[in-house]
Order: sequence, then C-alpha cells, then structure tokens
Amino acid sequence: MAGGSGSELLSRIATGDGHGENSSYFDGWKAYDTNPFDLDHNRDGVIQMGLAENQLSLDLIEEWSMSHPEASICTPQGASQFRRIANFQDYHGLPEFREAMAKFMGQVRGGKVTFDPDRVVMCGGATGAQDTLAFCLADPGDAYLVPTPYYAAFDRDCCWRSGIKLLPIECHSSNGFALTEDALVQAYEGARAQGVRVKGVLVTNPSNPLGTVLSRSTLAMLAEFATARRVHLICDEIYAGSVFAKPDFVSIAEVVAERGDVPGGCNRDLVHIAYSLSKDFGLPGFRVGVIYSYNDAVVSCARKMSSFGLVSSQTQFFLARMLSDGEFMARFLAESARRLARRHERFTSGLREVGITCLEGNAGLFSWMDLRGMLRDRTPEAELELWRVIIHEVKLNVSPGTSFHCGEPGWFRVCHANMDDETLEVALERIHSFVREHHQRQRQQQQKAKAKRWAARGPLHLSLPRRGAAAASHLALSSPLALMSPQSPMVR
Repeated sequence: MAGGSGSELLSRIATGDGHGENSSYFDGWKAYDTNPFDLDHNRDGVIQMGLAENQLSLDLIEEWSMSHPEASICTPQGASQFRRIANFQDYHGLPEFREAMAKFMGQVRGGKVTFDPDRVVMCGGATGAQDTLAFCLADPGDAYLVPTPYYAAFDRDCCWRSGIKLLPIECHSSNGFALTEDALVQAYEGARAQGVRVKGVLVTNPSNPLGTVLSRSTLAMLAEFATARRVHLICDEIYAGSVFAKPDFVSIAEVVAERGDVPGGCNRDLVHIAYSLSKDFGLPGFRVGVIYSYNDAVVSCARKMSSFGLVSSQTQFFLARMLSDGEFMARFLAESARRLARRHERFTSGLREVGITCLEGNAGLFSWMDLRGMLRDRTPEAELELWRVIIHEVKLNVSPGTSFHCGEPGWFRVCHANMDDETLEVALERIHSFVREHHQRQRQQQQKAKAKRWAARGPLHLSLPRRGAAAASHLALSSPLALMSPQSPMVR
C-alpha cells in the first residue's frame, strides 16, 4: 500500500491489541494449523487439545437429521417452507425457534425453571452474546469483575469493541479455585479505590477452564452482592448441558425464581444469562447464541443489536424442530453425559498412570491439568517455557494457565472431547513418554548434582584414637580400613 503500512487509515480499535489474540491461547491454535495431526496422513502432527469442541455425540444429531428430512427447507419434505424461511427478516427470530429454545433451556436445567420465549434474544454464538451484553450494560472504561482462572477469549468477546475492562477476582488452588465472598469484596473495593466503576460480575457456570459448577449458595451470594451494589450479574451457562457427574448443575435462573421476590435477595433486572448450542451439541459452526435477560430494557436493546449477528433462518428452522423433540433431546442429553463421563475418566486415569493429576471436575469438555511439579521454578516464564516444549516437541496444543489469567503457574487446560478414541490414545502415549523422560532427566540431574556436591567436599577422613607410635593417626574414608573397627586385626 502506497504511503506507508496503512495502519494510520484504520481506527485505533482496529489497530490495537484489544482482540486478545496475541496470547499463548491463540498461538497454540496457530501451531496446530501449521501442522495438524491426522491419523492417516500426518501422525507426527500437532494434536489439537486447545479447542473446547464436543464431537462425541454428533452421530446422534446426524441420525436425527437423516430421519427428519422435513426439518430442512432444502428437501422435498421441507420445501413447502422454503419461501417463508428464505424471506424471514424479523430480528426477534422465528417464533417457533424462540419457543423451542426456551423449552430446551428448561429441559437442560431439569425442568426446575421455565423460560419466557419473549426474553430469548439471538446472537452470533456466545461470542456475539457477550459482545452485545457488554454494549448494553457498560461504557468504555467501566469494568466487570471475573473470577480467575477465566475463559481466555473473554478479553476479546467482552472488551474489544465495548472498551470495558475485566478485573480479576483472585481464586486459589488451596480450595479448588472456589469463589469466595471475601475475594469478591476485595476485588470490588480494589477497583473502586482505583477509580474504576464496576458495572458487573461475570461468571462461567460450569466453569471454563476448571470444569466445575458453582454451588447454589455461591450463586445466592453473587445475587445478593449484585443487588446490594446495583451491579449486573452475567452468567455464561454455555456448558449447562455438559455436566456428567455430581454435583448437579444449578442455574442462576433457579436463584432468581427462589429469591427474586425476597427483599435484598435478588434484583432480577440485574441478572442476564448467555447461552449457546456450540458446546453442548457440538454445533459451533451454526453460530447460535442466546441472551436471556430479566431486564426489559436489555432485551429491547439487545434485539436492536441482533441485526449485527442474526442466526440464519434456515438454521433456526432446523433447530426449532430438533429442540422441540422432547424425547430425542432427553435421550441425547443422557447419552452425551455418559460419553463425556467416559472420556473424562479415560483421560484423567491415563494421566494418573504417570503421576499427573487434574482438578476434580464434573462438567465441560476439558480437564484442568496440574503440571506444577514439572516447572523449573514457579513463575509464568517457566510455565510458558514448559508449554513451548509441549507444543513443539511433544506436539500437543494445550493451553497454559497464564492465558486464562491463573495466578498460579503450572496449570494447563486440556480439551479431550474434540477427537476420536484412537487420537486420544496417541495423545496419552505422548504425554506418558514426555513425563517419563522428564522424570528420568530430573533423576540424572539430581545424581549429577549430588556427585558434584560430594566432589566439592574433598577427601573425608576419620580420626582414630592413638594406640602407640605405630598406630596411624588418620585413615582415609575411601580405604576399606576406614570402615573397620580400630580393634580389627587388619587395622593393627
């Protein structure tokens, strides 16, 4: 481009680094993209374990699709709907889609709560949902408080276009990274002391990257905190249907239903849910995201914003029919949970075979792996050094904890639901070899260090009592005589 690089022709937002892609989280993807593993054609490539994608139950959706051709407007059975769907332009979305989505959201939550279809707002995936909510709720320079560790791409999704900040609520491994009220209050007061206006608290439930769920009492505490300080509570529940073991998932919607009319318990106007079909169904390519807000003004504003990220009406048409099939959805959710549990157990048990543990989790498509014992020291630099070895030598794209703003170096998120069984076994074999080689190097280094320390001390001597002029005053420890009693005939 004539006249320079052309960066001066773009906006400051476009040329800045607010997209967040200059992090190790995205660098790992790039390493995979340049040399992707393939069972048949490139077994020496990088295995993608940095992408939280659910490929374990896609066959069930494929089977449903084949047996329900009327769900597509591009088949003879569904062609009668072609003109209506192809010309649909309402930002509110197809009524049957919003009704089906509301029904399904209740089904995922065990029927404990119901959702109003008129509060369902469509977005281009969960990314679009978070971007839209940030636009509606905060001004540039305002902040959300977020428990650490948190989803790496929130820095992009929430902040790039809105100009808001994410401030950490520090959580620690000593209690399983659980969110405490003390940590929340400390983060809030710290922001206020710096002159930053806090507009919301953002949590993921179930957690990404921890794979854990928030308890009912923690959610109630968050609702009371938001109500008392008049800040928004944004709950990203994108993995709500990916819980595979106890304890059960509790939605913020249940807390709203229980405490929404209790004075000081929960101001429902401050509560908003982000959801998507990308994770629970493994359909990220469909770009189906949802905002569910209890605030009329937020619903109205978000619908206006929908024009920037509408979901294809053909996609809505298909999903409306699938989500409305209650029997199939119940069967899908149960089978998906069973497969996720089996995959999680195979991966974590495989790690335990070489002494590697993970945070105990019961949800999501990943594990929070503890490699603190493999760091040369407990620093972010040492974590990234280890991560580069795993990427370039072991050829596994795992995500370092620093990219999730974890304050304790040595944790890694490892995704294991985005591959088939054979690829998982290859990944485990690579981890086993790497860990064993690492332990062997450690032992060799320890032995060398020990030998060096002994050599630095010089010869050691043992002083013996004198027994006349003929007795030796000293015997070197290296001599066999030094190991014997001075009364021994050999010594004499």
